[in-house]
Amino acid sequence: MLDTIDITKQVGEYGQKRLTTLQKDQSVGDALTYLRGRELAEKIVYFYVVDDSQKLVGVVPVRRLLMSRPERKISEIMVTRVIAVPHTATLLEASEIFHEHKLMALPIIDDDGKLIAVLDITIFSRETSRPEYRQEMENIFQMVGIHLTLGRNLSPLSGFGVRFPWLLSNIIGGLICAFIASRYESLISMVTILALFIPVVLSLSESVSMQSMTVALQTMPSSRMSMRLLWRFIRREFFPAALLGLGSGGLVGLIAYLWKRQGEVSITIGASIALAIMVACLLGIIIPGVVRIFRVDPKIASGPIVLALADIATMIFFFALSGWMLS
Repeated sequence: MLDTIDITKQVGEYGQKRLTTLQKDQSVGDALTYLRGRELAEKIVYFYVVDDSQKLVGVVPVRRLLMSRPERKISEIMVTRVIAVPHTATLLEASEIFHEHKLMALPIIDDDGKLIAVLDITIFSRETSRPEYRQEMENIFQMVGIHLTLGRNLSPLSGFGVRFPWLLSNIIGGLICAFIASRYESLISMVTILALFIPVVLSLSESVSMQSMTVALQTMPSSRMSMRLLWRFIRREFFPAALLGLGSGGLVGLIAYLWKRQGEVSITIGASIALAIMVACLLGIIIPGVVRIFRVDPKIASGPIVLALADIATMIFFFALSGWMLS
């Protein structure tokens, strides 16, 4: 097994190439006799079935093979709908398939559909014991503004010195948000319901930005990050962000209408929340991505800074869109 793992690399580099395959025309008894004469891996979950040209045609779970009658054909007990990955797929794509289908191993096929390797799920779980993984977890804690050393008997003064600078970003962000709100004081005085929903807007945007940032930290590679890969993450996050925005904005807009019976204002609140949540969600992806592209200390992209920027962007979109729609 390789010492490090880079989820942007192709699965072929990490697959097990020493394979034990079965033929679909074999009987179960012949297959078991054949397997007894082979040197097998310590843990096998599936046996893969190939034809004469080594093309993958099926998979047989070990338990099914052991429990079947010896005279039955492999073709009768194999699962023909095989989930496989092409050799050009990345480890990130493979991990998504593992998670979606709850598999323990994935066959890797070439352009002709021939079985060339098998990727075991332990390639991901083994990483948790490595120094690189522990450093990554250190970075994740730093991204939320809390360093791991906070749990190591820091004095009250030292704890204050470590944590307070991160709170400054929240203070500055709050002051900027207050300034933005003051610029729309006349709009708030005319449509007071807008002020009632400011806490809801800010709470929703902060939640989705932190969710997105957590996802980004767990899936983005700590090295070899590029604008092309960041754009890929943004595209993948865009539709969930849009659905979150539309769902939350529609629900809050409906509540506002049932409460105050002001249709135009309710639509404005819902649309503003939808747009603000989309922007906050994308910020949670973009900021960690940009930091890793330029290989800056991950502390710079800590949670408090992401939250402050999400609050500022939310207030700008909320009041600008409200002012435009209600003018």
